[in-house]
Amino acid sequence: MMKLAVLAAAAGSAAAFAPASNGRAATSLAAEKSKAIPFLPNPENCEGYVGNLGFDPLSISEYFPVDYLREAELKHG
Repeated sequence: MMKLAVLAAAAGSAAAFAPASNGRAATSLAAEKSKAIPFLPNPENCEGYVGNLGFDPLSISEYFPVDYLREAELKHG
């Protein structure tokens, strides 16, 4: 009886660490990556502007309008 209990415990603990197979990839990235910085997501607010390569590493375009940022860059840059 004791051997049966040990065998059941060993089989249960081994099954707990087996990977689950559901037929699809474990991870999927839905966000498009930036061309300028490939490990960051592409900033959506910069789309449609001339020269857009997806360079916004601090995500400033999420807080300020891109037109304002471009005007400030032309004025002070």
